[in-house]
Amino acid sequence: MLKKLCIYCGSSAGENPVYAHIARKLGKILAYKEITLVYGAGNIGIMGILADTVLENNGKVIGIIPELLVEKEVVHAHLTELHVVKTMHERKALLSTISDAFMVLPGGFGTLDEMFEALTWNQLEIISKPVGLLNVNHYFDGLIAFLDNATKERFIRSEHRNNLLVEDNETVLLEKLLSFEPVKVHNKWIDELKVKNKY
Repeated sequence: MLKKLCIYCGSSAGENPVYAHIARKLGKILAYKEITLVYGAGNIGIMGILADTVLENNGKVIGIIPELLVEKEVVHAHLTELHVVKTMHERKALLSTISDAFMVLPGGFGTLDEMFEALTWNQLEIISKPVGLLNVNHYFDGLIAFLDNATKERFIRSEHRNNLLVEDNETVLLEKLLSFEPVKVHNKWIDELKVKNKY
């Protein structure tokens, strides 16, 4: 059951107003479905818009932020629950621990770092939680093409590539996260014996 959804997204609102619009739509859906938002505790960009919308609609929001960002005064002051940790690594670990699933909205380096860590931890079976990519305004088209090519070139197994759910509609993606069952791979290494014999 999906009770707590971790959302990775930008501390910027982006160039196109569609990103803020989707954040508001998603925030209303989470509040309506009584799914707690778990996120990085920021009060700016898509992060802030999303949290504000959930709270305005009587939903719950858990924020996790490292001390260095609190000092920069970007922390949201009105969250249901706030955890202040020492490092970025502790933040990511706690986000992963308390959440049932992950959704990725447009963002920059930090957003991608968090997404790839969740995918890697699933690959290594440290966790078994679905990761969904919301491809708003074709924002992630280039990234999706890269992942497909990496799979084609046999640097990513197709089973692991398929653990990343991709949709351009927030409602459809949320439903996929609710029903997702991760693919189990007995040997995560690609052509391990073949490589050993070749070299």
